[in-house]
Amino acid sequence: MSLDAASLGALAVGDVVAERSFTLTRDSLVRYAGASGDFNTIHYRDDIAKAVGLDGVLAHGMLTMGLTVQPVVDWLGDPGLIVDYQVRFTRPVYVDADTGAVVSVTAKVGQLDAEAATARIDLVVTSNDQTVLGKAQVRVRAA
Repeated sequence: MSLDAASLGALAVGDVVAERSFTLTRDSLVRYAGASGDFNTIHYRDDIAKAVGLDGVLAHGMLTMGLTVQPVVDWLGDPGLIVDYQVRFTRPVYVDADTGAVVSVTAKVGQLDAEAATARIDLVVTSNDQTVLGKAQVRVRAA
């Protein structure tokens, strides 16, 4: 689907437009580190993470942020329809060596502007039953 003016007009505030869960493993973190060049040891060594006061290894913030917007991209069908994307990092996503971590995303319509043909999509992002991104919002436009 590509969001057009007609489908934008059919939306209502509160509508859920996408939901998805992502499983992160330590392998995911290593792959992301290689792709991003972010080899900070808190992302792969428990001893270092704990030495700096963390509960353990945590996912890269930009990895979490990138995964979180993906359900909206899939719903839109065109990443070029995203006008703005912002989040606040509120809690780290700890990635257990054995069980990994699950990041869950629910994308809901938070605001509609028919005149500008735009919508604000609010993201609820949780891991381990805690919100990990606050004020996560994606502004999208109709094609």
